[in-house]
Amino acid sequence: MQPTVFTDAFEQLYDGIISVLPDLLTGFVFLALAAVVIKLIMFAVRAVLARALPGEAPVYRQFIAAIVLVFLWFAVGLSFLSIVGLTLIAASLGTAAGFLALGVSYALSGMIADAVAGVYLLRDPDFNPGDTVKAGDTTGEVAAIELRKTRFLVGGDTVVRANAEIEKGWTKIESAS
Repeated sequence: MQPTVFTDAFEQLYDGIISVLPDLLTGFVFLALAAVVIKLIMFAVRAVLARALPGEAPVYRQFIAAIVLVFLWFAVGLSFLSIVGLTLIAASLGTAAGFLALGVSYALSGMIADAVAGVYLLRDPDFNPGDTVKAGDTTGEVAAIELRKTRFLVGGDTVVRANAEIEKGWTKIESAS
């Protein structure tokens, strides 16, 4: 009996699966170890953030931790693809992610500037809710400092300014008491 097309295809499929099994097994062991290591790293990251930003709202610490977690899992994913023999796909995904990150960072540069300035304002001991501050053309009492904007009370109205605009130059007005 002569081999048929189906028999040849099945044998090639079987041989391909058998030849890939060691790489797949190595990849899954790597994923299991990576999950444990990422858990440990995230425990350390959360502990460091809790110490570095003790008085801040938990949303800031969670945001930073989430960014770290995404980067770690992305690196693990690319490494897994390389381990199982899909190096070209891993390289393509890494390159595409780099271009995507570049585009997103450019598009969100204003938001990023406001967020960074917000962190500086939140950490500044001279800029707190209740202080009277002059920032640009606005003079009023700081009502709330948020990640991207600060709210001022000005004569009964609430004025909202971007943190990057405020961080460029502000003056604390001392009370006359």
